[in-house]
Amino acid sequence: MSQPLLKVTELAKSFSGIWALSNAQITVGEGEIHALLGENGAGKSTLLKALAGAQPQTRGDIWFNGEILPVDDSPVERQKKGIITIYQEFNLLPNMTVAENMFLGREPRYRNLIVDAKAVNQEAKVILDYLQLHILPTTPVARLSVAQQQMVEIARALTLNARLIIMDEPSAALSDSEVESLHRVVRELKGRGVSIIYVTHRLHEVFQLCDRFTVFQDGRYTGSGDVGGTNVEQIIRLMVGRDVVFDRRDSSLTHHENQPVRLSVKGLSREKSPLNPHGIALKDISFHVHEGEVLGIAGLVGAGRTEVARCLFGADKFTTGSFELDGKPYHPQNPMHALDQGIALVPEDRKKEGAVLGLSIRDNLALSSLSSLLTWRFFVSQRKEDALIDSYRQALQIKMVNAEQEVRKLSGGNQQKVILARCMALNPRVLIVDEPTRGIDVGTKSEVHQVLFDMAKRGVAVIVISSDLPEVLAVSDRIITLSEGQVTGELHGDDANEERLMTLMAINHNAFNAA
Repeated sequence: MSQPLLKVTELAKSFSGIWALSNAQITVGEGEIHALLGENGAGKSTLLKALAGAQPQTRGDIWFNGEILPVDDSPVERQKKGIITIYQEFNLLPNMTVAENMFLGREPRYRNLIVDAKAVNQEAKVILDYLQLHILPTTPVARLSVAQQQMVEIARALTLNARLIIMDEPSAALSDSEVESLHRVVRELKGRGVSIIYVTHRLHEVFQLCDRFTVFQDGRYTGSGDVGGTNVEQIIRLMVGRDVVFDRRDSSLTHHENQPVRLSVKGLSREKSPLNPHGIALKDISFHVHEGEVLGIAGLVGAGRTEVARCLFGADKFTTGSFELDGKPYHPQNPMHALDQGIALVPEDRKKEGAVLGLSIRDNLALSSLSSLLTWRFFVSQRKEDALIDSYRQALQIKMVNAEQEVRKLSGGNQQKVILARCMALNPRVLIVDEPTRGIDVGTKSEVHQVLFDMAKRGVAVIVISSDLPEVLAVSDRIITLSEGQVTGELHGDDANEERLMTLMAINHNAFNAA
């Protein structure tokens, strides 16, 4: 490599005596796509914030374009130097247009006074056309999909004359086709000489897209190299310090046809209506799950997977259909009623719907189990709370400072473990997990899968919804597929593979009905 664009040496960051980074280093060349890898809590986000000027490092140097960056640089000063960070939570204003967001604070003006709206839209259109984004500059951001908002963030970076764009989990919430579009744009940026730091937990993306990689573990640099000179196993070893084996559930040993049916769904249908204008319509969905079985639900984006889960949990209303729980009618009225009946849900969006980020681990974990933690009928027993927290902290290996730590300060994987622990503490009859390992590192992913297997061994009926087909195949005894709100197939785990699943997931419902 010639003179690198970015060089970080011996970077360290301390928070109240706890070292989030202790020996971080990374070198990125001009026009290079560089993967930054590591488990949740490895220090990646801390490094990104130091690069962006959001948090000054405790010690160490950041060299950019041949110069050491001042420790007290603000994010605006880093942007002026060409370092642009696109975080997982977008920094877009939803009620403003695409063009207004792209040029916010830097709008062309008449005589430096009045914003030239026409010029703003024209300049925005040039960049949008270059990125092949079929979005009008005048479209309010609130109307855009997640993938489109991601592209608007990239477009805004180009208006700032970015030399280094840092992308934090850019593909975590995208479909496969949207990921392909993202990769195309990233390659276009590389062709223009822009450097990219690409943070991802999807290791296959590293080999599809990236030139070089750097790995962190527990705040320390553990290795780097050319992507072409390594493999997945070597990268995982650098990330977790051990070999990680993803055991596929042996369905030949776990047939459940002779076990009691725990949950039965018959004729679940839901129409679009004024109360549900944007939701997916569901059409005559029927399936069942046995005691101790892991049932996978697979489908493309918009197939209705999450909508089925929300109806079962009482979070969404449905038009027709009936449910039975252990042979008795089950009529979910609301989530609290579902919890009382033994139905627990780990939702798709853990930050918005799963965890109360501003509350402590203690409060989040105990939230749904308060009745079992009471003493003298009205007071929560701290002794019982402590016992509950300690048991699940050990069982799920939750990494935390103490029980009073806010959940927002945990890594994504540990946030997910807290939500899982809360559901486990309820001793549910049915556990529904929607995208259980989205945005989670490979080591934690293996641990979460083991939790699901252990729940099934205890007799819990587990329903796993995931857009990650290898995950569905790895954990499921049986898999049903959805397309456009309908069930299109069912496969036993031994008979399933990605090709068969994709064929069933892509069925056009009109052709399916005709057949």
